[in-house]
Amino acid sequence: MKKVNLLAAVLLGIMALLMGGSVWNDSATMDELAHIPAGFGYVTQGDYRLNPEHPPLQKALSGFVSWAVTRAHFPTDTSAWQNEVNGQWTQGALFLYESGNNADAVIFWARVPIMLMALSFGGLLFLWTKKRFGAATAALALFFYVFSPTVIAHSRYLTTDLGAAFGFFIGIIGLLAFLESPTYKRIMYAGALVAVALLLKFSLVLLLPIAGFLLVAWACVQSGHNFVGRLRLLGALTLRAGLGGIMALMIVWLVYTPLIWRYPQERQLHDAQFNLSSYGFRSAVNLNLALIGNRYTRPLGQYVLGVLMVQQRAAGGNTAFFLGEVSAAGSRLYFPLLYLLKEPLAFHIATALALFLACTRLRLRSGTPLRKRARMWIRDHFTECAFLFFIAFYWLFSIKSPLNIGIRHILPTLPFIYMLVSRALVLWIRRIPVTDPAHWIEWLVDIYRMYIAAIPKFLVLGVIVTWLVIAQVFAFPHYLAYYNELTLGVRDRWDYAVDSNYDWGQDLKRLRDFADKEGIEKIAIEYFGGGSPAYYFGDRYESWSSAKGPAHGWFALSATFRQNAFGAPAPGFDRKPEDSYEWLKPFKPYTRVGSIFVYYLP
Repeated sequence: MKKVNLLAAVLLGIMALLMGGSVWNDSATMDELAHIPAGFGYVTQGDYRLNPEHPPLQKALSGFVSWAVTRAHFPTDTSAWQNEVNGQWTQGALFLYESGNNADAVIFWARVPIMLMALSFGGLLFLWTKKRFGAATAALALFFYVFSPTVIAHSRYLTTDLGAAFGFFIGIIGLLAFLESPTYKRIMYAGALVAVALLLKFSLVLLLPIAGFLLVAWACVQSGHNFVGRLRLLGALTLRAGLGGIMALMIVWLVYTPLIWRYPQERQLHDAQFNLSSYGFRSAVNLNLALIGNRYTRPLGQYVLGVLMVQQRAAGGNTAFFLGEVSAAGSRLYFPLLYLLKEPLAFHIATALALFLACTRLRLRSGTPLRKRARMWIRDHFTECAFLFFIAFYWLFSIKSPLNIGIRHILPTLPFIYMLVSRALVLWIRRIPVTDPAHWIEWLVDIYRMYIAAIPKFLVLGVIVTWLVIAQVFAFPHYLAYYNELTLGVRDRWDYAVDSNYDWGQDLKRLRDFADKEGIEKIAIEYFGGGSPAYYFGDRYESWSSAKGPAHGWFALSATFRQNAFGAPAPGFDRKPEDSYEWLKPFKPYTRVGSIFVYYLP
């Protein structure tokens, strides 16, 4: 057991090195330009006017750590802070790059808490899986977690995606613990975990219907109860779950209260009205305004505002390039295809093998009605069924969404997939215990079953593990841009999808390093991301766009803008001619610096 724990520590140490070694030269991503100043605003001003569409927990923690180390000046005499509604982008640029702060230091220390959360998540994943499924399954699940380029990519930036994955994990395991032992202590524990989850990302409100489904499913599969007995059990569980909900609500209220302490109520009401001006369900808007209008409930009103803003944002979609086409409507193929292309091929092979093995082991007890047999099987494998339900539910929710801006939005399902795949593989290769042989032939059979017959299985697993390590080596340090071997290239697949799948603004400092090496004295740039070309290039930088017409000399263009301009407009999508970069299409890039295309134009 100590060896397994040591292995887990080594894996987490490797993860820390991969995160730290790959992020040091990454410029701010697009979302960090909003999240970092928001966190500083919460901590230093007690004011929630920036980035209300995301809960505060991760931003506030990052803001506190970064402020404590850097003592960065947060300006409040700006128009973005005083006059604009949610002027997060402008305030972020002013705070990071135009207020005398060391932007790189502020950004780095804001990222440290998210990296610590990723390591804590890995440790919790290992410990919980070990308790539930055994040490071997836990070690393999942690290995898949550590050597996932998708996980590493989003464990280094101050965004809400890793937090969402962590929140769903702690919320679901808390609910499962309560169902197994529905005591008041367990429901308080589950309520606290759900509260933490709700404070990490607003999509975590999906825990509420998930909890309802698990309560009903648990009551339905319990043996020794007739229909009436199951209804009574469900009623008792629901009553106690309600107490957990109250607990979660109180914690959310307590966390939000100091973060709006100096946010004037009149300003809060005005901002909420503006932010929800296009929200269709006006009754919900009126309820939200009523909550904000009461001094005791306005912390909860701020939370509800965020939920409504997320719904409004998701319904509106986002302009995205996908498989040669630019659209705002989204595609049902988006998440399935990107999952296939951005998780390592070796893991997909492991998943296919696990599914095959699971199907071969699926046996329902004979001699009883099919409904009863199915209920007994679900009862005996309730944890695995809960995981499968969550994966299916979340994937269905994501596939139907028109918001196609990154594989990161299905990150919450990955740890559960890792556990299920690991469980199936370990059951396949586990050693068969030696019996008490009565004859030397039986002894030889036991030896064969334990040591010889399992060799091919261990070889298969060894190939998968080695393949994953090699994929990680080739992906370093460009984890965000990773595409697997099915694309015939590791990170050269900007022609599939961009945005946070490939180009999120992370390579601006690498472009500066390229310009320094080449001795470039002037460069025109159209950049997609949270960095500031003026901050890193100074007088060498000239802002550019397609509408300005042809550039001359050195010209750099982010892949996201390039593909959005070069891609074919989807039916019904209106792209302005001045944004199409028609004048650039005849020219081939001089080189590519990460996710940024560099041209030398006559």
